[in-house]
Amino acid sequence: MAEPNSLLNSPIIPSGSNLSPLEQAAIVLLSMGEEPAAGVLRCLSREELLEVTGVMSRLSGIKVESVRTSIQRFFDEYREQSGVHGASRSYLKRSLDMALGNEIASSVLNSIYGDAIRPLMARLEWASPKWLADFIADEHVRMQAVFLAFLPAAMAGQVIDALPAEGRDLLLINIARLKEIDHELLIELEGLVNRCIASLGSQSATVEGTRQAAEILNRLSGNKQQMVELLRAHDPEVVSEIEMSMYDFYILSRQPDTVLQRLLEDIALEQWAIALKGAEPEVRDAIMQTMPRRQAQSFEDTMRRAGPVPLSRIEQTRRDIMARVKELVDQGEIEVQLFAEATAE
Repeated sequence: MAEPNSLLNSPIIPSGSNLSPLEQAAIVLLSMGEEPAAGVLRCLSREELLEVTGVMSRLSGIKVESVRTSIQRFFDEYREQSGVHGASRSYLKRSLDMALGNEIASSVLNSIYGDAIRPLMARLEWASPKWLADFIADEHVRMQAVFLAFLPAAMAGQVIDALPAEGRDLLLINIARLKEIDHELLIELEGLVNRCIASLGSQSATVEGTRQAAEILNRLSGNKQQMVELLRAHDPEVVSEIEMSMYDFYILSRQPDTVLQRLLEDIALEQWAIALKGAEPEVRDAIMQTMPRRQAQSFEDTMRRAGPVPLSRIEQTRRDIMARVKELVDQGEIEVQLFAEATAE
């Protein structure tokens, strides 16, 4: 049977018995029309929805035999069901309300189906973590904690990262202390989530304008430095940010030996050993070739002894090195080539 991932690399759908369950599902959804298909998609998890809609978007050249096979299998499996279905939540809610009262009925249903808020929270997985952080920033810390407790842990972590640093410890301890959430707080949470969902359409897109401007400048033809000076006349502060963005660790690969030797004298080898972990070969080669042979051998030993290093530490060390590079440039001690300029002998 074809694997789902293989379908994404081919626009032609297999035929007959070669169809995978995912391919069959995609064909059935395409065959049933937009509104019924939307009803089915609402019942899927985020990962399932992305997977099946990805296949749906790439299907072409679907043969009649493939459609017939998929729909036939769907109805064959449907007929195998007993026809007696479990009670819907609304059916049980009405029955338990009459038997136990509204409050107890809600508690029982939540224990059967899981918290009623979870399906609503699942819709927030499509939102930007930064946008969610801005949305809940003014809420009480206990409400923030309850809100984040119902999000997937990875996404909750991204939201916390986007909140002010000074309150994160209090927020995390409130999340850790959660055990049971009373009915009134759940009602407040549901209101917050509904407001959040209603505002999803207004969320903004984030763009790293400074970084993008630096990348564009690096690719412009002509005198790039002259363009930087023209920009500086408009907004010196923004141009300073652009220049800082240009001080990317990779630019070390195109610096002359004199500049690299000065940096090796100024920056400890232990820092280089961390910064060059996972670095592009061009950067690593440029630094290593600048060292005397014995020093290069000693440096390689230092790198091996350092062992695996967390990416966050590597990135911070690179930022520290490039900050020192800019300091030396500002002091007039070195001149660095920020742009990949064409050269001639």
